[in-house]
Amino acid sequence: MNTASIPTPPLSQIDMQSNVAERVRICMEQANTQLQSNLAMPKIRFNQRGKIAGCARLQSNELRFNQVLLADNYTTFINEVVPHEVAHLVAFNLYGRVKPHGKEWQGIMQQIFGLTGHTYHQMDVTKVSGKRFSYRCACGEVQLSIRRHNKVERRQQQYICRRCHNVLICAETKSA
Repeated sequence: MNTASIPTPPLSQIDMQSNVAERVRICMEQANTQLQSNLAMPKIRFNQRGKIAGCARLQSNELRFNQVLLADNYTTFINEVVPHEVAHLVAFNLYGRVKPHGKEWQGIMQQIFGLTGHTYHQMDVTKVSGKRFSYRCACGEVQLSIRRHNKVERRQQQYICRRCHNVLICAETKSA
């Protein structure tokens, strides 16, 4: 029987999360071996929201991952996002507070994981992007997030266009 034509079923969310947790364990083990240290395994959660793929909570030794982006970018998570976030924890444990993507973090990415550290991911964030609101200024239209829009509505904040330096005015009218 030719098994090359049999498609493999997609991974379930639970399988992906389990594989991410295993990848974190492997990365931590790799760091501990190369650094001859005994860094503790972080807590792993899948409650990161918005456009952020992952986040390292340094003081609480916790890694948070975005399960929506994980489902759409599984290979990138395993190969890049997990080592990226683990490197933040390792850098904090070795050097204390340093620039998030500074030379210490970059060194860990290169020396321990053999990766070039990138500050931002290139994933499609369409599914996790929140509602946007149109604002205008002298040079055109600008989109603001719901958080910024709500601050304008509550008169807590004004936003200035970076090009023309005019105050942004809401272009959307409220329906009665």
